Amino acid sequence: MTIIITAFERSPDGGRGLARDTRVRWALEEVGKPYEVRLVSFQAMKEPAHLALHPFGQIPTYEEGDLALFETGSIVLHIADHHVGLLPDDSNSRARAITWMFAALNTVEPPILELATAKLLEGDKPWTSERLPLVVDRLRERLKQLSARLGNADWLDGAFSAGDLMMVSVLLRLKPSGILNEFPNLAAYVAHGELRPAYRRAFAPQLAVNIQGAA
Repeated sequence: MTIIITAFERSPDGGRGLARDTRVRWALEEVGKPYEVRLVSFQAMKEPAHLALHPFGQIPTYEEGDLALFETGSIVLHIADHHVGLLPDDSNSRARAITWMFAALNTVEPPILELATAKLLEGDKPWTSERLPLVVDRLRERLKQLSARLGNADWLDGAFSAGDLMMVSVLLRLKPSGILNEFPNLAAYVAHGELRPAYRRAFAPQLAVNIQGAA
């Protein structure tokens, strides 16, 4: 059965790999599973056909036969669970890798998204000048904790896993802010992830779509 995922027809990030479909593409590339991409417009995302796949009108979605999934954590875990390459064989290591997936989405990503909201959606509010430093401080504290745990290791828990895939994907959203560079080991960790052949195979086609769309 052919796997079909959805992605932005024109990504708000201009193809820099920050849209969440990149995480799913990367996971599929890591396990060597072929897939097709159906590009959707912002209008199409609000229409019944797409809402039947993603009730919140977002991307990505994942279809394989009669299975339809949404939310990148669920999709990547499904891929990792059914194909070799993203989760260790040892049960304890496997559980830790899954824990890091949840940590990326539930602990690290929220303050990153809060910063984006404060800058992009609330930047014109009269209270932004007071709120923004608090948001940045909370994010720095979370990154400090992650940096301390990673130390000098290449990956979070031994070999590369779905936990690293998700964590790198989340941290990539910080690159435009420059805050990631305050933590050299985290910046190196992200760069290490970006150098993986599977990531580069996932990144290239979504960048190409956006370049073609802008031409």
